[in-house]
Amino acid sequence: MSWLLIIIPCMLAGLVQGLTGFGAAIIMMIFLPALLPINQSAGVAALIMSASVLTLVIRYWREIRLKRIIIPFLIYASVASWSVHLGSVLDVQLLRELLGGLLVVLALYFSFVKRAGNQQYPLLVAGTFMIISGFFNGLFGIGGPLMALYFLSLAKTTSEYIAIVQAFFLIDIVYITTLRVATGILVVQDIPIILVGMVGAVCGTIIANHLQTHMNMTMVQHLVYLFIGISGVYYLFF
Repeated sequence: MSWLLIIIPCMLAGLVQGLTGFGAAIIMMIFLPALLPINQSAGVAALIMSASVLTLVIRYWREIRLKRIIIPFLIYASVASWSVHLGSVLDVQLLRELLGGLLVVLALYFSFVKRAGNQQYPLLVAGTFMIISGFFNGLFGIGGPLMALYFLSLAKTTSEYIAIVQAFFLIDIVYITTLRVATGILVVQDIPIILVGMVGAVCGTIIANHLQTHMNMTMVQHLVYLFIGISGVYYLFF
């Protein structure tokens, strides 16, 4: 029964990741902190998510555009490398509320302002998204929403968006996990939870792959905006 409490949330996380391109870590971070410290939970969530992400990368590998990933990742990763150590120093609850407020505002803006989701961001805005995402990825393992918005604005098709954002997250998982292992945040005792969670995540992603064949780019955009808003409400009030 205790393993089901890991598999079922991870299956839901894989489903969300497969449909929106992000969000698996957000779902898992609702449940994992009840079992593990928050920084360890973030590391476990990232590794569980890797199964879902790898499944999507393999499926959409022909659509990956590495040139779009390299510079955003360098900015994102450099900030995450710094913030991964700050969980015990900063007011984590205040930071969660600030992130939640930002995500709610963005979700409302993109949902109601026509053409907002179809234009590329100025460099300053895009850079800000990368910095904020890297910062919160280092702290909580939840840097996905703003990077999803950034890559969504560049993509012309659903498969292109999914391919690029998943390739970005796969590179990120390898990097940030290496950092967490090197600093002792992740330990061997976490492996059973990770493996069980991966089973659920892959099952959820397979379901999402079947559903996504019936979704066009507009539907994916609205689903991304909706889940960003839900994520923001969660960070604000829970």
